[in-house]
Amino acid sequence: VQALRESVKNLNLCSATPISPVYFRPTAAQIFVQHRSLDARSFAAFARAESDMILNLQKLVAGTLVTASAVAHAAPPATVVSSSNGRRIVSLQPSLTEIVCALDACKDLVGVDRYSNWPNTVQALPRVGSLSDAQVELIVALKPDLVLMRPRNRAVDRLQALGVPVLTVDATSHGELRAQLEVVAKELGRPGAGIALWEQIQKRVNAVRARVPAHWVGKKVYMEVHGGHAAASESSFIGETLSQLGLKNVVPGDLGLFPKLGPEFALRANPDVLISTDAYATPAVAGRPGWSQMPAVKKGHVCRISAERFDVIARPGPRIDEAAEEILNCLLEIDRRNARR
Repeated sequence: VQALRESVKNLNLCSATPISPVYFRPTAAQIFVQHRSLDARSFAAFARAESDMILNLQKLVAGTLVTASAVAHAAPPATVVSSSNGRRIVSLQPSLTEIVCALDACKDLVGVDRYSNWPNTVQALPRVGSLSDAQVELIVALKPDLVLMRPRNRAVDRLQALGVPVLTVDATSHGELRAQLEVVAKELGRPGAGIALWEQIQKRVNAVRARVPAHWVGKKVYMEVHGGHAAASESSFIGETLSQLGLKNVVPGDLGLFPKLGPEFALRANPDVLISTDAYATPAVAGRPGWSQMPAVKKGHVCRISAERFDVIARPGPRIDEAAEEILNCLLEIDRRNARR
Protein backbone atom coordinates (compact mmCIF):
# COMPACT_ATOMS: atom_id res chain seq x y z
CA VAL A 1 0.00 0.00 0.00
CA GLN A 2 2.84 2.39 0.83
CA ALA A 3 4.49 1.67 -2.53
CA LEU A 4 1.27 2.48 -4.33
CA ARG A 5 0.91 5.66 -2.27
CA GLU A 6 4.33 6.80 -3.51
CA SER A 7 3.48 5.88 -7.10
CA VAL A 8 0.39 8.01 -7.07
CA LYS A 9 2.34 10.84 -5.45
CA ASN A 10 4.90 10.64 -8.25
CA LEU A 11 2.16 10.89 -10.86
CA ASN A 12 0.98 14.09 -9.19
CA LEU A 13 4.51 15.52 -9.16
CA CYS A 14 4.82 14.91 -12.92
CA SER A 15 2.01 17.32 -13.68
CA ALA A 16 1.23 20.94 -13.15
CA THR A 17 -2.33 19.88 -12.37
CA PRO A 18 -2.71 17.50 -9.40
CA ILE A 19 -4.90 14.46 -9.76
CA SER A 20 -8.08 15.20 -7.83
CA PRO A 21 -9.29 12.53 -7.91
CA VAL A 22 -7.77 9.94 -10.24
CA TYR A 23 -10.23 7.33 -11.40
CA PHE A 24 -8.54 4.02 -12.22
CA ARG A 25 -10.50 1.14 -13.75
CA PRO A 26 -8.54 -2.12 -13.28
CA THR A 27 -10.01 -5.21 -14.79
CA ALA A 28 -11.32 -6.67 -11.54
CA ALA A 29 -12.49 -3.60 -9.63
CA GLN A 30 -12.84 0.15 -9.45
CA ILE A 31 -10.43 1.93 -7.09
CA PHE A 32 -10.66 5.59 -6.20
CA VAL A 33 -7.44 7.36 -5.23
CA GLN A 34 -7.67 10.83 -3.72
CA HIS A 35 -4.97 13.47 -4.34
CA ARG A 36 -1.78 12.57 -2.38
CA SER A 37 -3.77 10.30 -0.10
CA LEU A 38 -4.61 6.62 -0.21
CA ASP A 39 -6.68 5.25 2.64
CA ALA A 40 -4.88 2.05 3.64
CA ARG A 41 -7.77 0.52 5.51
CA SER A 42 -10.20 1.00 2.61
CA PHE A 43 -7.65 -0.23 0.12
CA ALA A 44 -7.02 -3.34 2.19
CA ALA A 45 -10.74 -4.04 2.17
CA PHE A 46 -10.78 -3.87 -1.61
CA ALA A 47 -7.75 -6.13 -1.72
CA ARG A 48 -9.53 -8.76 0.34
CA ALA A 49 -12.47 -8.63 -2.06
CA GLU A 50 -10.39 -9.24 -5.16
CA SER A 51 -6.99 -10.88 -4.73
CA ASP A 52 -5.53 -9.44 -7.92
CA MET A 53 -6.61 -5.84 -7.27
CA ILE A 54 -3.25 -4.54 -6.03
CA LEU A 55 -1.37 -6.22 -8.86
CA ASN A 56 -3.64 -4.64 -11.45
CA LEU A 57 -3.22 -1.19 -9.97
CA GLN A 58 0.57 -1.57 -9.75
CA LYS A 59 0.74 -2.50 -13.43
CA LEU A 60 -1.50 0.39 -14.36
CA VAL A 61 0.56 2.95 -12.41
CA ALA A 62 3.90 1.58 -13.61
CA GLY A 63 2.88 1.50 -17.27
CA THR A 64 1.02 4.77 -17.46
CA LEU A 65 3.50 7.59 -16.71
CA VAL A 66 1.54 10.18 -18.60
CA THR A 67 0.61 13.70 -17.65
CA ALA A 68 -1.98 14.09 -14.96
CA SER A 69 -4.28 15.96 -17.32
CA ALA A 70 -4.35 12.97 -19.68
CA VAL A 71 -5.10 10.65 -16.81
CA ALA A 72 -7.84 12.92 -15.54
CA HIS A 73 -9.56 12.85 -18.94
CA ALA A 74 -9.27 9.10 -19.40
CA ALA A 75 -12.49 8.54 -17.45
CA PRO A 76 -14.79 10.74 -15.37
CA PRO A 77 -14.68 10.57 -11.58
CA ALA A 78 -17.31 8.42 -9.92
CA THR A 79 -20.49 10.05 -8.71
CA VAL A 80 -20.80 10.04 -4.93
CA VAL A 81 -24.34 10.47 -3.67
CA SER A 82 -24.86 12.25 -0.38
CA SER A 83 -27.48 11.18 2.14
CA SER A 84 -29.23 13.91 4.06
CA ASN A 85 -29.25 12.29 7.49
CA GLY A 86 -26.09 10.21 7.41
CA ARG A 87 -27.69 6.90 6.36
CA ARG A 88 -26.27 5.36 3.20
CA ILE A 89 -28.44 2.55 1.85
CA VAL A 90 -27.93 0.33 -1.18
CA SER A 91 -30.88 -1.77 -2.40
CA LEU A 92 -30.41 -4.83 -4.59
CA GLN A 93 -34.08 -5.57 -5.22
CA PRO A 94 -36.71 -3.35 -6.88
CA SER A 95 -39.36 -4.21 -4.29
CA LEU A 96 -36.96 -3.30 -1.47
CA THR A 97 -36.14 0.00 -3.17
CA GLU A 98 -39.86 0.72 -3.29
CA ILE A 99 -40.28 -0.19 0.37
CA VAL A 100 -37.50 2.19 1.43
CA CYS A 101 -39.12 5.01 -0.53
CA ALA A 102 -42.62 4.17 0.70
CA LEU A 103 -41.20 4.54 4.23
CA ASP A 104 -40.02 8.07 3.36
CA ALA A 105 -36.33 7.11 3.24
CA CYS A 106 -35.70 7.51 -0.49
CA LYS A 107 -33.23 10.29 0.30
CA ASP A 108 -31.01 7.76 2.08
CA LEU A 109 -30.51 5.56 -0.99
CA VAL A 110 -27.06 5.92 -2.57
CA GLY A 111 -27.24 2.98 -5.00
CA VAL A 112 -29.78 0.54 -6.44
CA ASP A 113 -29.98 -2.53 -8.65
CA ARG A 114 -30.35 -2.15 -12.40
CA TYR A 115 -34.09 -2.92 -12.38
CA SER A 116 -35.26 -0.42 -9.75
CA ASN A 117 -37.35 2.21 -11.53
CA TRP A 118 -39.83 3.55 -8.97
CA PRO A 119 -40.15 6.23 -7.86
CA ASN A 120 -38.56 8.27 -10.64
CA THR A 121 -36.00 9.79 -8.27
CA VAL A 122 -34.12 6.47 -7.97
CA GLN A 123 -33.35 6.39 -11.68
CA ALA A 124 -30.55 8.92 -11.18
CA LEU A 125 -28.77 6.74 -8.60
CA PRO A 126 -25.68 4.60 -9.34
CA ARG A 127 -26.49 1.06 -10.51
CA VAL A 128 -24.71 -1.80 -8.77
CA GLY A 129 -25.83 -4.83 -10.78
CA SER A 130 -28.55 -7.17 -9.62
CA LEU A 131 -29.02 -10.24 -7.44
CA SER A 132 -27.34 -12.46 -10.02
CA ASP A 133 -24.35 -10.19 -10.65
CA ALA A 134 -24.03 -7.79 -7.72
CA GLN A 135 -20.96 -5.60 -8.24
CA VAL A 136 -19.43 -5.84 -4.80
CA GLU A 137 -16.60 -3.38 -5.48
CA LEU A 138 -19.03 -0.69 -6.61
CA ILE A 139 -21.22 -1.29 -3.57
CA VAL A 140 -18.26 -0.97 -1.19
CA ALA A 141 -17.11 2.20 -2.97
CA LEU A 142 -20.47 3.81 -2.16
CA LYS A 143 -19.67 3.30 1.56
CA PRO A 144 -23.12 2.06 2.57
CA ASP A 145 -24.06 1.50 6.19
CA LEU A 146 -26.84 -0.84 5.05
CA VAL A 147 -27.34 -3.10 2.04
CA LEU A 148 -30.81 -4.55 1.47
CA MET A 149 -31.11 -7.74 -0.54
CA ARG A 150 -32.83 -11.10 -0.75
CA PRO A 151 -31.28 -14.06 1.11
CA ARG A 152 -29.44 -16.92 -0.55
CA ASN A 153 -27.25 -14.63 -2.59
CA ARG A 154 -23.52 -15.17 -2.98
CA ALA A 155 -22.82 -11.45 -2.57
CA VAL A 156 -24.04 -11.57 1.06
CA ASP A 157 -20.95 -13.35 2.38
CA ARG A 158 -18.55 -11.19 0.39
CA LEU A 159 -20.10 -7.96 1.64
CA GLN A 160 -20.22 -9.15 5.24
CA ALA A 161 -16.58 -10.24 5.02
CA LEU A 162 -15.75 -6.68 4.03
CA GLY A 163 -17.58 -5.33 7.06
CA VAL A 164 -20.62 -4.05 5.15
CA PRO A 165 -23.90 -4.38 7.12
CA VAL A 166 -26.39 -6.51 5.15
CA LEU A 167 -30.08 -7.08 5.85
CA THR A 168 -31.63 -9.97 3.90
CA VAL A 169 -35.41 -10.02 3.60
CA ASP A 170 -37.87 -11.63 1.23
CA ALA A 171 -41.63 -11.88 0.80
CA THR A 172 -43.68 -14.40 -1.17
CA SER A 173 -47.06 -13.68 0.43
CA HIS A 174 -49.06 -10.78 1.84
CA GLY A 175 -48.28 -11.92 5.39
CA GLU A 176 -44.56 -11.99 4.70
CA LEU A 177 -44.74 -8.60 3.00
CA ARG A 178 -46.45 -7.14 6.06
CA ALA A 179 -43.64 -8.49 8.27
CA GLN A 180 -40.98 -7.30 5.83
CA LEU A 181 -42.30 -3.74 5.85
CA GLU A 182 -41.94 -3.58 9.61
CA VAL A 183 -38.47 -5.19 9.63
CA VAL A 184 -37.19 -2.56 7.20
CA ALA A 185 -38.99 0.22 9.10
CA LYS A 186 -37.26 -0.79 12.34
CA GLU A 187 -33.90 -0.89 10.56
CA LEU A 188 -34.58 2.65 9.37
CA GLY A 189 -35.28 3.73 12.94
CA ARG A 190 -39.04 4.01 12.43
CA PRO A 191 -40.66 1.17 14.40
CA GLY A 192 -44.37 0.90 13.72
CA ALA A 193 -44.13 2.69 10.36
CA GLY A 194 -44.16 -0.63 8.47
CA ILE A 195 -47.39 -1.79 10.12
CA ALA A 196 -48.97 1.62 9.52
CA LEU A 197 -47.96 1.48 5.85
CA TRP A 198 -49.46 -2.01 5.50
CA GLU A 199 -52.75 -0.84 6.96
CA GLN A 200 -52.86 2.04 4.47
CA ILE A 201 -52.17 -0.36 1.60
CA GLN A 202 -54.93 -2.70 2.72
CA LYS A 203 -57.36 0.19 3.02
CA ARG A 204 -56.66 1.13 -0.59
CA VAL A 205 -56.97 -2.50 -1.77
CA ASN A 206 -60.35 -2.76 -0.06
CA ALA A 207 -61.45 0.41 -1.82
CA VAL A 208 -60.54 -1.20 -5.15
CA ARG A 209 -62.44 -4.34 -4.16
CA ALA A 210 -65.58 -2.26 -3.57
CA ARG A 211 -65.46 -1.15 -7.20
CA VAL A 212 -65.31 -4.65 -8.73
CA PRO A 213 -68.55 -5.18 -10.71
CA ALA A 214 -70.77 -7.82 -9.14
CA HIS A 215 -70.83 -9.95 -12.31
CA TRP A 216 -67.06 -10.48 -12.01
CA VAL A 217 -67.07 -11.66 -8.41
CA GLY A 218 -66.28 -15.36 -8.21
CA LYS A 219 -65.12 -15.56 -11.85
CA LYS A 220 -62.16 -17.78 -12.69
CA VAL A 221 -58.87 -16.10 -13.62
CA TYR A 222 -55.65 -17.37 -15.17
CA MET A 223 -52.74 -14.92 -14.82
CA GLU A 224 -49.55 -15.85 -16.60
CA VAL A 225 -46.05 -14.69 -15.70
CA HIS A 226 -42.46 -15.28 -16.82
CA GLY A 227 -43.13 -14.78 -20.49
CA GLY A 228 -46.14 -17.09 -20.49
CA HIS A 229 -44.15 -20.10 -19.28
CA ALA A 230 -45.67 -20.00 -15.80
CA ALA A 231 -48.73 -18.74 -13.93
CA ALA A 232 -49.39 -17.14 -10.55
CA SER A 233 -51.00 -19.67 -8.22
CA GLU A 234 -53.53 -18.93 -5.50
CA SER A 235 -50.80 -19.21 -2.84
CA SER A 236 -48.60 -16.51 -4.43
CA PHE A 237 -48.85 -12.86 -3.42
CA ILE A 238 -50.46 -12.19 -6.83
CA GLY A 239 -52.96 -14.95 -6.16
CA GLU A 240 -53.76 -13.41 -2.79
CA THR A 241 -54.44 -10.07 -4.48
CA LEU A 242 -56.81 -11.77 -6.94
CA SER A 243 -58.60 -13.40 -4.02
CA GLN A 244 -58.95 -10.06 -2.22
CA LEU A 245 -60.73 -8.74 -5.29
CA GLY A 246 -63.25 -11.57 -5.14
CA LEU A 247 -61.76 -13.51 -8.08
CA LYS A 248 -61.01 -17.23 -8.19
CA ASN A 249 -57.57 -18.35 -9.30
CA VAL A 250 -57.67 -21.52 -11.40
CA VAL A 251 -54.06 -22.44 -10.50
CA PRO A 252 -54.05 -24.30 -7.15
CA GLY A 253 -51.48 -23.36 -4.54
CA ASP A 254 -50.18 -26.90 -4.13
CA LEU A 255 -48.47 -26.56 -7.54
CA GLY A 256 -46.13 -23.92 -6.09
CA LEU A 257 -46.07 -20.14 -6.17
CA PHE A 258 -45.43 -19.72 -9.89
CA PRO A 259 -45.58 -23.17 -11.47
CA LYS A 260 -44.47 -23.78 -15.03
CA LEU A 261 -47.53 -24.85 -16.97
CA GLY A 262 -48.13 -25.94 -20.54
CA PRO A 263 -50.89 -24.44 -22.70
CA GLU A 264 -53.08 -27.47 -22.07
CA PHE A 265 -53.48 -26.52 -18.39
CA ALA A 266 -55.39 -23.33 -19.19
CA LEU A 267 -57.47 -25.21 -21.75
CA ARG A 268 -58.59 -27.70 -19.11
CA ALA A 269 -59.09 -25.02 -16.44
CA ASN A 270 -61.27 -22.98 -18.83
CA PRO A 271 -60.93 -19.60 -17.04
CA ASP A 272 -63.43 -16.79 -17.49
CA VAL A 273 -60.62 -14.29 -18.08
CA LEU A 274 -56.99 -14.52 -19.13
CA ILE A 275 -54.52 -11.90 -17.91
CA SER A 276 -51.26 -11.66 -19.82
CA THR A 277 -48.56 -9.04 -20.40
CA ASP A 278 -46.31 -7.48 -23.02
CA ALA A 279 -43.33 -8.05 -20.71
CA TYR A 280 -40.66 -10.71 -21.22
CA ALA A 281 -41.57 -11.19 -24.91
CA THR A 282 -44.77 -12.97 -23.92
CA PRO A 283 -46.46 -14.36 -27.07
CA ALA A 284 -50.00 -13.40 -27.98
CA VAL A 285 -52.69 -15.40 -26.22
CA ALA A 286 -54.54 -16.36 -29.42
CA GLY A 287 -51.35 -17.90 -30.81
CA ARG A 288 -51.02 -20.57 -28.12
CA PRO A 289 -51.91 -24.11 -29.14
CA GLY A 290 -55.68 -24.55 -28.80
CA TRP A 291 -56.27 -21.25 -26.98
CA SER A 292 -58.07 -19.63 -29.91
CA GLN A 293 -60.95 -22.05 -29.21
CA MET A 294 -61.10 -21.19 -25.53
CA PRO A 295 -64.41 -19.50 -24.61
CA ALA A 296 -62.62 -16.65 -22.81
CA VAL A 297 -60.54 -15.91 -25.92
CA LYS A 298 -63.56 -16.11 -28.22
CA LYS A 299 -65.44 -13.65 -26.02
CA GLY A 300 -62.48 -11.29 -25.83
CA HIS A 301 -62.08 -11.80 -22.10
CA VAL A 302 -58.34 -11.27 -22.38
CA CYS A 303 -56.16 -8.51 -20.92
CA ARG A 304 -52.61 -7.75 -21.95
CA ILE A 305 -50.97 -5.46 -19.39
CA SER A 306 -48.04 -3.31 -20.53
CA ALA A 307 -44.54 -4.22 -19.41
CA GLU A 308 -44.26 -0.96 -17.47
CA ARG A 309 -47.42 -1.59 -15.47
CA PHE A 310 -46.77 -5.31 -15.05
CA ASP A 311 -43.85 -4.40 -12.77
CA VAL A 312 -46.46 -3.26 -10.25
CA ILE A 313 -48.15 -6.68 -10.34
CA ALA A 314 -44.99 -8.77 -10.35
CA ARG A 315 -43.25 -7.10 -7.38
CA PRO A 316 -44.14 -8.03 -3.78
CA GLY A 317 -43.86 -4.48 -2.55
CA PRO A 318 -45.82 -1.53 -1.22
CA ARG A 319 -47.75 -0.98 -4.46
CA ILE A 320 -50.02 -4.03 -4.35
CA ASP A 321 -52.94 -1.62 -4.19
CA GLU A 322 -51.84 -0.38 -7.62
CA ALA A 323 -51.62 -4.01 -8.74
CA ALA A 324 -55.23 -4.46 -7.63
CA GLU A 325 -56.15 -1.34 -9.62
CA GLU A 326 -54.49 -2.80 -12.74
CA ILE A 327 -56.51 -6.00 -12.40
CA LEU A 328 -59.72 -4.02 -11.93
CA ASN A 329 -58.90 -1.92 -15.00
CA CYS A 330 -58.50 -5.16 -16.95
CA LEU A 331 -62.01 -6.26 -16.01
CA LEU A 332 -63.51 -2.84 -16.75
CA GLU A 333 -61.83 -2.73 -20.16
CA ILE A 334 -63.37 -6.12 -21.02
CA ASP A 335 -66.76 -4.70 -20.04
CA ARG A 336 -66.21 -1.66 -22.26
CA ARG A 337 -65.26 -3.84 -25.22
CA ASN A 338 -68.33 -6.01 -24.70
CA ALA A 339 -70.55 -2.93 -24.53
CA ARG A 340 -69.29 -1.77 -27.94
CA ARG A 341 -70.20 -5.06 -29.61
